[in-house]
Amino acid sequence: MLDIFKKWYKRYLSEEESVLVLVFLAIAVALFMTIGDILKPVVAAVVLAYLAQGVSGRLQRYGLPQWLGVAVSYLAFVGIFFGFSFALLPLVWRQLLSLVGEMPRMLDQAQQFLGVLSERYPDIVSKEQFMELISVAQTEFAGLGQVAVTSTLASIPGILTVLVYLVLIPMLVFFFLKDREKLLDWLGGFLPAERPLLRRIWTEMNEQFSNYARGKVLEILIVGSVTYFAFTWLGVAYAALLGLLVGLSVIIPYIGAALVTVPVVMVGFFQWGFTGEFYYMFAVYMIIQLLDGNVLVPFLFSEAVNLHPVAIILAVLFFGGIWGLWGVFFAIPLATLVKAIINAWPTSEQVVSEADPLT
Repeated sequence: MLDIFKKWYKRYLSEEESVLVLVFLAIAVALFMTIGDILKPVVAAVVLAYLAQGVSGRLQRYGLPQWLGVAVSYLAFVGIFFGFSFALLPLVWRQLLSLVGEMPRMLDQAQQFLGVLSERYPDIVSKEQFMELISVAQTEFAGLGQVAVTSTLASIPGILTVLVYLVLIPMLVFFFLKDREKLLDWLGGFLPAERPLLRRIWTEMNEQFSNYARGKVLEILIVGSVTYFAFTWLGVAYAALLGLLVGLSVIIPYIGAALVTVPVVMVGFFQWGFTGEFYYMFAVYMIIQLLDGNVLVPFLFSEAVNLHPVAIILAVLFFGGIWGLWGVFFAIPLATLVKAIINAWPTSEQVVSEADPLT
């Protein structure tokens, strides 16, 4: 047993850089598992600064000075950040409260529909099952007001945290953009001078992550905006809330579109029933989903993430279970990171082959 472990250690951990990378990964996982909530604004600011740096770098390639490219990208980020925080979120919150207030009417409408269904198809929905379902629904909605009040009072600390984030995140993004080179040089001082493993991992990750993160943000904005304007044009109630849900649903591959279809169908049904307006709304929604999957995604993600669908679903479940929405959003990049580390990890045979190409 000891000999097997020695052979494994000599094969995979014979290089100093390999041990260092393993230590860094262990420290990163430990930090996120223990103080991940504290690091959330820092991680969010790093990701947003990375996205803004991509815009700044592209502007510099068009001939703009570095300071002007950074300034333009930061101002664009600030406009989008505060526009989302102070324009879209209050509208979505008002529509959510209105939806909660409409729940009793929706329950009565559902009761009438199920009553007709139980009369026409007693073999599918019996009268006893219908009465039991209505009783459970009435009990749940009876306590909804109390839960809403309790949740509102309990969310006061969360609101204060959000207000702190509204100041802290733009400030961190500014300094990450402004002092990018200094921060990278400081971090590089903790790494060995020769780091081929880290360079291979970074090369693959930078290409995959930049393509995924920037493409995913654009996909959320485009799909959410198109859904909002289409639903507003059709007169769908709670268009902003549904547009936000449909936009965020693209974060979860394969599963998000199926999950968000449920509230879209329910809102359309309770507003119009099975009428022509409902079918028009559902057709427009399906067209948006088809265009997203068959036109927008191939256009935005020019460099395909070479991961099996099973690996993507497992990554979403694993990282989403650990870090919530952030874990879901970064599940594919993190899975790509794991894949890049496995592919780039040196073995003793590779070290010998690189040292002596004739062997």
